[in-house]
Amino acid sequence: MVRHFDHVTIAVADVDAAIAFFALLGFDCDKRVVIEGEVFASYMGVPGIVAEHVTLVLRDATPRLEVQLLGYRQPPPGADAMAGRLDRLGFNHICFDVADLDAEVRRLTAAGVQLRTEVLRFHGRKLVFLRGPGEVVIELSERSADVP
Repeated sequence: MVRHFDHVTIAVADVDAAIAFFALLGFDCDKRVVIEGEVFASYMGVPGIVAEHVTLVLRDATPRLEVQLLGYRQPPPGADAMAGRLDRLGFNHICFDVADLDAEVRRLTAAGVQLRTEVLRFHGRKLVFLRGPGEVVIELSERSADVP
């Protein structure tokens, strides 16, 4: 039986830019290594893999929550023409809970993060989509009893 969400892994073209983006959301760099060799090639199903693997950890989160980044060196990563589209099959987006959505939106946009949408009120939450690294869609959610 699943106990809790552990991590999500995102392949990115610019590892340093992705680290900076997630730092704005409260993630700290925990580990930064290069993975390669037959063990990783077999596990990942990617022959000849050489990739930077970065583990980011959300500060003070219990249970532990990680975003893992992969920066492929070999083989060259393939572009996803559907990246960032929410009307495709498979991975859609990841959502993080925040205490004050309006304050987060102000802070993040001041730091250059782009919003994909205006704030939406839906099912007792305030929600907004952000443009994440590699066109990954990031959603922020504030749960509140006073939100219709």
